[in-house]
Amino acid sequence: MIGRLNHVAIAVPDLTAASATYRDMLGAVLSDAVPQPDHGVTTVFIELPNTKIELLEPLGAESPIAKFLERNPNGGIHHICYEVDDIGAAARSLVEKGARILGDGTPKIGAHGKPVLFLHPKDFCGTLVELEQA
Repeated sequence: MIGRLNHVAIAVPDLTAASATYRDMLGAVLSDAVPQPDHGVTTVFIELPNTKIELLEPLGAESPIAKFLERNPNGGIHHICYEVDDIGAAARSLVEKGARILGDGTPKIGAHGKPVLFLHPKDFCGTLVELEQA
């Protein structure tokens, strides 16, 4: 079912400072910061040869990232994203197997302009998993 690792997302309290750290210390090439109001975050992507790193900053007090940062003030890994060929079929199969999809279960358009959904971390070894249509 799962395909390639699309990205690892890191929640950060200060997107400008985190971007500077990756750029200045690691020589990373960064995308522009892009607000994602449907997801309550602002994102910056770091392109790597085999995947991406997504830096996430809360966009407003109700952002799920704001809640994460309350528990982890310095930030940290928030989720991992896998590609799937058919997000609808993947969702149906996962639900049949007992997995919980967060929200109403309907995919939303993610930062790459493709449908995404999130799976409950308690069902995946304590890790929040994002699935993205390949």
